[in-house]
Amino acid sequence: MLNDPLADALATIKNAERVGKRECMVKPASKLIGRVLKVMQDYGYIEAFEWIDDGKGGIFKVKLKGNINNCNVIKPRHAIKKGEFEKWEARYLPAENFGLLILTTNKGVISQHEAKKEGVGGRLLAYVY
Repeated sequence: MLNDPLADALATIKNAERVGKRECMVKPASKLIGRVLKVMQDYGYIEAFEWIDDGKGGIFKVKLKGNINNCNVIKPRHAIKKGEFEKWEARYLPAENFGLLILTTNKGVISQHEAKKEGVGGRLLAYVY
C-alpha cells in the first residue's frame, strides 16, 4: 500500500543507483513526481525520464547517471521562509554548496537556488545529493 508515492519513487531511484543500474521504473506516475524528476534532471542528478502509459496511471522510466549519493523526502513538509534556506541546508545537506533542496512554491516545484533568486519561500519536499 502506497502512503507516499514521492517517497516510494525516490527510494526506487536511490536503490537502483546503489546497485549500479542505468535505469529504473517509477510507479505510479504523478505530476508532482514528474516535477521533482525535472528539477533533478535540470541539476544533473538524472539523465532523462519519460512517461509511459500502462493503463493504470502511468510509469516513469528514469535513466540514471550514477550521481546520486542519497535522496529522500522531507517529512513533515516544513514551511520555509525566503531567509531561512541556510538553516535547512545545514540540517539536510552534508556540506555547504553540495546537494539540493527541492521545494514547492507558488512558482512551482523548484530548487532552493531558484527560490533564493526569485525571493520566495515554500514547503520542503525532498533533498538530493
